[in-house]
Parts: sequence; structure tokens; C-alpha cells
Amino acid sequence: MSLHKYQQLFSSFLEGNKQKEEPKGLYTPISYILQLGGKRLRPLLTLMATDAFGNDPKDALSAALSVEIFHNFTLMHDDIMDAAPLRRGKTTVHEKWNTNTGILSGDAMLIQAYQCLEMYIDPLYGKLNKQLSKTALEVCEGQQYDVDFETQTTVSISAYLEMIKLKTAVLVGHALKTGAWIGNATDQEAEKLYDFGVLLGLAFQIQDDYLDAFGDPKDFGKQVGGDIIENKKTILYHKAMELGSPLEKKTLIEWFSFDGNKTDKITAVKAIFDSTGAALASKKLVSKYTQLAFEKLEEIQISDDGKKTLKAFGNNLMERKF
Repeated sequence: MSLHKYQQLFSSFLEGNKQKEEPKGLYTPISYILQLGGKRLRPLLTLMATDAFGNDPKDALSAALSVEIFHNFTLMHDDIMDAAPLRRGKTTVHEKWNTNTGILSGDAMLIQAYQCLEMYIDPLYGKLNKQLSKTALEVCEGQQYDVDFETQTTVSISAYLEMIKLKTAVLVGHALKTGAWIGNATDQEAEKLYDFGVLLGLAFQIQDDYLDAFGDPKDFGKQVGGDIIENKKTILYHKAMELGSPLEKKTLIEWFSFDGNKTDKITAVKAIFDSTGAALASKKLVSKYTQLAFEKLEEIQISDDGKKTLKAFGNNLMERKF
């Protein structure tokens, strides 16, 4: 199937799964965030994985929906923690309603993510449920590291990479692993596909870091420079500290404690990311992890068409502008 076909299949399924009408204060915000669109990359990977192992991707639709609902739950709570005004170019849930609504509707989404898996029978159901619990806890761990890093003076690149692995990449791996299991893959092959997904997820997040600073606001759908405003030490920051001159590093640290004009801060920090070579180095890391993912993909016993589809997906991620 083409990527467009997977998108159509999942979109139709999502539209057919309407939220309950009452209480509106709980379910309307859920419908709102799910209808904001986004790339829907993770649920598509679940469908692709099932298809790659020779089974009907329709069998994986409920698991794909679980992935999408869980992902949006994390975004809803992440936006609250970051005090983010925009998500996919639209007002965030806590801004449109209030913080309490964002918390409670997010909690309901987490429960719904588990409910989506109830259509599968044991032993598959037990494996999927256990995998979601493992992933959900790892995402929470990654989020806590992300919060901790905001107030730490120095964070190693290895620690940062571990954080984005937990916060972002493991969910990509989860999406693929669950799809593989539904496609009747062995545990060994499913684990290889999981590893491919984690590497792809690392490339995705590093690209996201880059786009947060240098993306076009019209394409990106979020506040450009949001990470800089929040003093998040992304891969760009770490590379600048690794590659910069003593003056550049001193200036960068000063800007990351600056609470004045946000526009001035974003402009100055982006200039340092450019002058130190951090921006270019980050783009090279995207290529590195994408290539490592492709090497892992070659180890997996799936059809050539399946590998071709997943590789094309990875290339699209590497080249994306949003």
C-alpha cells in the first residue's frame, strides 16, 4: 500500500470512532485535539508493520488508534507543562478551555488508549497491553528528564539522547512492534522492528529540535523558538556548547538565563546555533540515525516491498520541513 492509502485507511477509521457526547466538558476537548490533524506518523507505522509481515493492515486499526490517542494525550499534558499557546497552528486545549480540562481530558485519553486494545484476544492482548504500559512509563521518565534538564547548568549529549529516546523514540518503536505482533511476527523480528523505530524516532526528534528553531511557522504549526524561550537544552544547545568558542558558549549561557524580550532572545540564540556549526551538526545527526535505522531494517525478515515502504517513510521524515 502507498503512504496515502494508509493515511486514508486510518483517517476513515478515526472519523468513524466518535467521542461520546456527554459530558461535553470531558469529550469535546478530546475530539478537538484529535481533529487538529498532525502528521499521524505513529499509527501509520503500526499499519505498515502489520502489512509488512503479510497481514491485513485493517487488523491493526484499533492498535493504531491506541497509539494516536496515547500520543495526543502526551501532547495535551506536555502543552500544559510547557505553557504552550499553539499546537499544530491552533490554540492548545488548556488555553482554549482551562488547565483542569486539559488534565482530566488527557487522563481520559490515556484510558481510551488501553480500551482500544480490548478487541484483541490473549495472548496477543496481554502482550500489547504490557508493551503499552512499558512505553507509557518510559515516556513519563523522558518527560521528567526533560523538565530536570531545564534547570541544570550542564547536560551531556549522551544524557540528552537518552531523554529523547524515552520521551519520543520509544513510542515510534512501540507503534511498529505492536503492528508487527498483529502481523504475526516472531518476538525476535518484532524486536528488530522496534529497534528500527527507536533509531528513526531519534532522527525524528533531532529534526524536530532543528525545526523548532529554524522551521517556517506556516509549516511547523507550533511557536517557532519555543524551546529557546523555555530554555530547553536541545541537541542544538549541546552541539553549540561542544563546538563553540569560549565567548560563544558564555554568551549562549547568558541568553538561556535571559527573561526579557523573547524575539531578541530567539534571534540571538539562533545566530549562535549557526555560527558554532550546531545547526549543521544537528542535521548531520538526523542523517546518521536515519542511516542506522535503515541498516537495522535490512536485518528484518520482511518482504522487499515492506522494506521499501518503511525506507521511503524514513526518508520522508529526514527531509520534512514540519
